[in-house]
Amino acid sequence: MVVRLGRHRLLALLCGILAALTVSTSTIAAPAQAGAVRTDAAAGWLARQLVDGERFEVVFDGVAYPDQGLTLDAVFAFAAAGVADDFGARALAWVTRRDVRDGYIGDGATEAYAGATAKLALAVAVRGGDPTDVGGVDLIARLRSLQDPAGRFTDRSAWGDFSNAFSQSFAILALDRTAQGAPAVAAGWLAGTRCPDGGFPLVPEQPVCVSDVDATAVAVQALRAAGRPADAAAGLRWLVSVQRTDGGFTNAGGVANANSTGLAAQALRDGGRPLAWLRARVFLADLQVGCAAPVADRGAVDFDGGVFDPGTAPRATAQAVLGLAGTGFARLSTVTATTGAPTLPCR
Repeated sequence: MVVRLGRHRLLALLCGILAALTVSTSTIAAPAQAGAVRTDAAAGWLARQLVDGERFEVVFDGVAYPDQGLTLDAVFAFAAAGVADDFGARALAWVTRRDVRDGYIGDGATEAYAGATAKLALAVAVRGGDPTDVGGVDLIARLRSLQDPAGRFTDRSAWGDFSNAFSQSFAILALDRTAQGAPAVAAGWLAGTRCPDGGFPLVPEQPVCVSDVDATAVAVQALRAAGRPADAAAGLRWLVSVQRTDGGFTNAGGVANANSTGLAAQALRDGGRPLAWLRARVFLADLQVGCAAPVADRGAVDFDGGVFDPGTAPRATAQAVLGLAGTGFARLSTVTATTGAPTLPCR
């Protein structure tokens, strides 16, 4: 009886924490407090950073270049938060514009990039579109054409093959949404890249298998979607084992940051690890820029909690939103999403 009572108290405490951290998309006339989190405000800040309300760019030597990858990260973040649906629609319309699209996924003849094709196909499906007809291009057919007999998705390019765990995972996630589903051989190939410690490497077939937080976070979601829960469970256990005491995650020997923690938190919630997810969520909440900051920065999620860097904040915020919401890539949808870019409520 004592043990049972203790479990009920623990469950009640957990439910209380979950309730306290649950985000409402309605505007609340209250100041943002330390430890509180507003996923909607983070997504709203991200939406306001889009150039012309439709895209992200990267500037090199004073020249602005399109950043389709980050723009798609924002599309996923808006879907996860369930807000800024109008921004998500414009962002996807920009990425699927022929010149922008082909500069990202290749022309399909001499150049075809597996990871970019898969990520775009997934984004189109998340927003309820048809990835078999994106401006006349069948992304699904092209993606399947990039799978080798062993099940690996690779680039077709004169510049070399830069496919990695993200390419494979996004391909599986995108194909899982089709009527045919993801090929079992593709999921088997990904499962076979697992390191001895249970995590997954970013680049397979290296002399030493080194598990990568970001790669593992996406790989376990793909494996769960493809019906390989045991392989995913090994990756989830590894993620829990490398989580810091403050709830954050680091990658490649760097500092704990919003990017890696956001992806890991998404995988943990999707994979049924609520306590580890809550710890990661608290870490992310502490990185959200609050009401003491300039109005233009409020709601953003900083990369590592140091001096706010507007250059790294968009990607940090996009990936943090995935972890704060906790909705896995396989379940992302915009069916109930609302329009507009919420702001952080301050007074």
